[in-house]
Amino acid sequence: MLNGTRRYMESTKIVIFKGKNIRKTIFRNEWWFSVVDVTEALTESADAGAYWRKLKQRLKEEGSEVVTFCHGLKLIAPDGKLRTTDCANTEGVFRIIQSIPSPKAEPFKRWLAKVGYERVQEIEDPELGAKRTRLLYKLKGYPEDWIEKRMRGIAIRDELTDEWKQRGAGERTDYEILTAEISKAAFGLTPAEYKKLKGLKRENLRDHMDDFELIFQC
Repeated sequence: MLNGTRRYMESTKIVIFKGKNIRKTIFRNEWWFSVVDVTEALTESADAGAYWRKLKQRLKEEGSEVVTFCHGLKLIAPDGKLRTTDCANTEGVFRIIQSIPSPKAEPFKRWLAKVGYERVQEIEDPELGAKRTRLLYKLKGYPEDWIEKRMRGIAIRDELTDEWKQRGAGERTDYEILTAEISKAAFGLTPAEYKKLKGLKRENLRDHMDDFELIFQC
């Protein structure tokens, strides 16, 4: 169950900083954050993508090594699809923040340090991840019986992906294909089609399933 909770935390890929969505993913056993989302949170630019591209170009011209802290990782885009996005770990984001003049920099640094520290705590004591997941669902208003089913579903999902891994699944696309096959068998729809039917974009599909759906969707 505990490994499954960590998988859930990866799958959400969203944290909040003062009302702003910051996409994230786990890479090399630590959190990596979308640089564009960080830029938007700090600058409130109308086009954060353009702002980051211009800043990145300037940093490269100056010979700054900040850009080398970034990796192109796949995150859920607003259209619900996985797209390669510039991401940086906690150290990299701190370096990027230093290049962005913003009065919001200090609060963001404190928030980022807190998120990174919580991740370290979860690595050292995985039960904390499970407790935080339960608390998150509770704060969102989910009933206890739904939370219990969701947590069991996380554990089942973890066991299933471990089995797939033992049978040769290695790439992210392998797991996506297998998950899509389960979804089509259960509901006649792929996860992407099901999210569209429910009117979801970045949200986690399983968090918007009722008890019946959770039974058939691991």
